[in-house]
Amino acid sequence: MVITSKQNPTVKYFSSLADKKFRREYSAYIVEGEKSVREAAAANVELLKIVCTSDYEGEFAGATVVSEQVFASISTEKTPQGVMAAAVMPDTSLRPPEKSCIFLDGLQDAGNVGTIIRTANAAGYDEIYLADCADPFSPKAVRASMSGVFFTKIMRGTREETLKILGGVRKIAADMDGENVFGFTPPEKFCLCIGNEGNGISREVMRAADYTVKIPMRATCESLNAAVSAGIIMYALKSKEI
Repeated sequence: MVITSKQNPTVKYFSSLADKKFRREYSAYIVEGEKSVREAAAANVELLKIVCTSDYEGEFAGATVVSEQVFASISTEKTPQGVMAAAVMPDTSLRPPEKSCIFLDGLQDAGNVGTIIRTANAAGYDEIYLADCADPFSPKAVRASMSGVFFTKIMRGTREETLKILGGVRKIAADMDGENVFGFTPPEKFCLCIGNEGNGISREVMRAADYTVKIPMRATCESLNAAVSAGIIMYALKSKEI
C-alpha cells in the first residue's frame, strides 16, 4: 500500500523531526538519501523507521512506501532521492577525550558544523565537543557531514562543562593573532578549538587556551570560512600522522 495522505502518523512523525524540539522529544533525527541510509545501517546506527517512494520498494526491510508528493513534503532536499530514515539520537553526554579532539565553540551555521564533522572524521578526530552551536543532528548538518555523524562521538554541554571535562588536555585555539600553524609543533594529545563564524573564540575558551594558531594568508584576504579554516588546521596539526 502506498500512503498518499500527509496526515498519516508516520508521515507526520518524519515531518516533525525537521524541528529541533521534536528531535529532542523523540530522541531521533533524519537521515536522508540512499547512500546515507545504507551507511547509517552499515555503521550500526539504530534506524527506527524508514520511508521511501515506490522506486525503492522492497530494498529496505520494513520501509513504509509513500507517494512522491508525500515524500517531497517531508524531504529537506531540493531533489529528493526517495528514501529516508529516522535514526536514534546517540548519547551526547560529556566524557573525557581518549585522543586529540575538536571543540566547536559557538558555531551557528549548521552547514559549517556538519562540514567540520565530516572533515574531522576524515582526518582522524573521533571526538567532537560542541557548546552553544547549531544542532549537529539537524537535516542540514547531517547532510553536510556526509555520514560523519555516524562515525564520530559528538558531545554537547556548556562551555564551562566542556572545559571542565577537557581537564588537563592542551587546548589550541584557532585565532588570527596566533602563530603560523605550519610552523607549530602540537603536543601529543590536544584539543583544537574552533570559534564562531563572526566573533571567533569566546573569552572563556580563549582564557583556557594553551596555544593559538593561525593560517597565514595574503593581505588581500581577510579571512576564510570557518569550516575551511578548521579543515586546514586539523590536517596541519596531524600532518605527521596522516
